[in-house]
Formats: sequence, structure tokens, C-alpha cells
Amino acid sequence: MDTPPITESLRVIPGKLTPEFKTEFDFSRYRGYFRSIEKCNGSGDCRKSELIGGTMCPTFMATRDEDKSTRGRANILREFLYSTEKEKPFGQQEIYDILDLCISCKACKAECPSNVDMAKLKAEFMQQYYDIHGIPLRSKLIAYLPRLNSLAVLVRPLSNFVMNTSVLKKVIGFSTKRNVPKLSKITLNQWVNNGIPLPENETKGKVYLFNDEFTNYNESDIGIKAILLLTKLGYEVKIPIHKESGRTFLSKGLVRTSKKIATENVNLLKDIISEKTPLVGIEPSAILAFRDEYPDLVDNDLQTAATELGKNALLFEEFIAAEIEKVNITSEQFTSETKEILLHGHCQQKAVASTEPSKRMLSLPKNYSVKEIPSGCCGMAGSFGYEKEHYDLSMKIGEMVLFPAVRAAEEKILISAPGTSCRHHIKDGTGKQAKHPVEVLYDALNI
Repeated sequence: MDTPPITESLRVIPGKLTPEFKTEFDFSRYRGYFRSIEKCNGSGDCRKSELIGGTMCPTFMATRDEDKSTRGRANILREFLYSTEKEKPFGQQEIYDILDLCISCKACKAECPSNVDMAKLKAEFMQQYYDIHGIPLRSKLIAYLPRLNSLAVLVRPLSNFVMNTSVLKKVIGFSTKRNVPKLSKITLNQWVNNGIPLPENETKGKVYLFNDEFTNYNESDIGIKAILLLTKLGYEVKIPIHKESGRTFLSKGLVRTSKKIATENVNLLKDIISEKTPLVGIEPSAILAFRDEYPDLVDNDLQTAATELGKNALLFEEFIAAEIEKVNITSEQFTSETKEILLHGHCQQKAVASTEPSKRMLSLPKNYSVKEIPSGCCGMAGSFGYEKEHYDLSMKIGEMVLFPAVRAAEEKILISAPGTSCRHHIKDGTGKQAKHPVEVLYDALNI
């Protein structure tokens, strides 16, 4: 008898207008930012354990706290933006604190029945929040890391030493338990300046390689192997003029700068990238920005071009898998040695693309067998796991499935992971070295 009438305690107040907000991202397909939040219908599919499988929502899996689920975050956003009478609703510290623990894995975009994209909602909120409160130093340093690295490589030995000192980590706000990725001896751009080799025989086609900011500065050896692998398989490789992907800016909520980068990249690449001459990327989070964020970042006049560009922006494994289907690449070009491989897929790859091409590529040598770890998100999530206040949670996420599976693997089993953050997290959490699928396939060549 104490149950309130059906016309009371409503989520929506009768007669109250839906709030409208000016945003950097284009949310028009859902009629605005607030209605994009309203896509959450409260079903609670984000409230599941790691035993059920999938990736959504890693922070909830690790903590079981409602405010760390996609639904909890959507409810916080909706409540404050709809009910608050304050002049600057995006300036609320309570929202910031809740969204701070969203690791932008994008699993909700794929696994939520309503496809709520909390990563995009978070990035937009952070931009608006920073407009009011300013950008913290650590966020600036992480966002601008690719541009800082262009200077740091000039004094590489000193930079690598200083970046891994406890003093600097404490000043930045990184955990002293983490190893900061070192700069490569030579950037991929420097290596390419000496000339990219051409295929020895007839060319099977031209491929444009996206030299992302992580490969160029921190893992150029993988980029070099990617180029040599494609060349030996008969493809002409070119690195087009382009900007960084913008992923570091997106991850820290500097959407306005990301928009400028996206616009520049679309204008630079739209006339040369096509189905016949695709843009192939090594780091999933970088190349998938073209497919996922760019169409919603650029202005209306570029959206069609951005969408078409995104369709032809492929993960390295996607390109190889497609060429296998066309019988342009065969197992006879690779070793007959027997190997077992454990694959950990990148969380954004799982959400925006698929891990199937990775498995197809890794199993190309006829005696290679691949098993995917049902690991969801590794827990590093870009810079998240480096930040001192997030270190313990990132390790807890890794310990749910990924770390135990890697530790249990026999020494002869190869561990492979496409994501640079994932590989660093595996190393920190288990002591084992994971390889990019590019490295695995390159090492298997017998031509």
C-alpha cells in the first residue's frame, strides 16, 4: 500500500524540456548528447562477472560497484545534467569522479543492448569539464606525448633514463611500480627516410602504412618488420603524409584538439586511400580512430569522406586476412614448424572490429595453432594503468583472467597481443614478453 502511484517518481519530469548542449562530437544521430545518455535503458547487462565472458564492464567486474558500471555512469550523467539547476552542469566534480574510472575500453558500444558509447560520452564531458576547470598537467603531458617524444628522441638515452626515474614518475603522478615505455633507437620515420624496399617480384598491390605515434617512437622495430613482411609478400608499401592519430588526446578528453587532427588526417588521406589502396595500421587504438571517432569529429562537409576513409582504414591483421581469402598470401610462404599461440585481443579491437582476423593471420603457417584468452580488457587502457591512483585497479583487472592464463602457459607457447598497452601490462603483471602478431608472422617467413 506504500507503493507510489505510477505517475510519480518518474525519471522524466512532465513538461520539462530535454536539455540541449553544444558539443565537439556530433551526437545528432541520437538527437544530441543527453539523448545519447538516454540510450541506457537500465537493463544492467554491464553488471556481469568475468566468468560470463566478454569485456563490458572491466571496472565493474573488478569491483562490483554500481557506480563503476556503464549503467551507473549513465545514471550519474543523466541525473546531474537533467536535474541540476546549476549554471555549469559539466563542471560537476561528482560526475568527473565517476567517469574517471571509465577506462574507455568501448566494450559497452558493442556489448550493451542499447550500444551506449560511454567512452565517447566521457571524452565529451572531460572536454567541457576542462573548459571550466582547466586541464591538469598530467593530462596535458599524456595527450601531447607524441609531440613531446619528437623532442625527446633527440636526446634518447637521457630521455629513457629520466622517464623511468622514481622522481619524475612521482612528479607526473605515475605509479613507481610501472616501467615507462622507452624510446626506440631509431624512429620508423628515420628508417623510412633511407628508402622502403620494393617487392622482388611482381607487385600484388600498394599499401599505405599508418605510422602511428606509438610505433614510430616506441616500437619502430615492429613497424620495420611490418614493412618488410608486406614487401616480402609482394606489396608496395608507402607511408603517406599524415598527423598522429589523436588517440592520446581522445583518451584524456582533449576532444577539440582531436577534432583538428581528425580534420587534417581526413583531408590528407581521403583522395589516396581506397579499397584498392587501403590504410593499414599496426596499433589498434590508433587505426580504429579513423573508423570509430573521426566521422563524428569532423564537420558535416567532411563526414562522408571520413566515413569512406574509415571503411578502408584496416588493422594489419584485417588486411592480411583479406589477402589470405583472395589467395594472395598462402601458408607455403611460411614455416612448417609447430607452434602454439595464446592471443589477447585489444579491447577496442573487440568493440569496433574483431579478433577473428588476428586469429586467421596467426594461424596462417600450417602448423600454428591459436587460442584466444577470454580476457576482456587487460586493464592498462592506455595511460590508465600508469596513473598512481589507478594502478591497483588496473592490476586487479589483469588478475581476473589475463595474468593467470599467461602465467599458466608453458614456456614454449607464444603470447601475442596487438595492443602496445596490453603488451606492457602483460610484461609488468607476469614478467612474460608478448609479441605483436606482425612479429609472429614475420618470424615465421621462409621466403
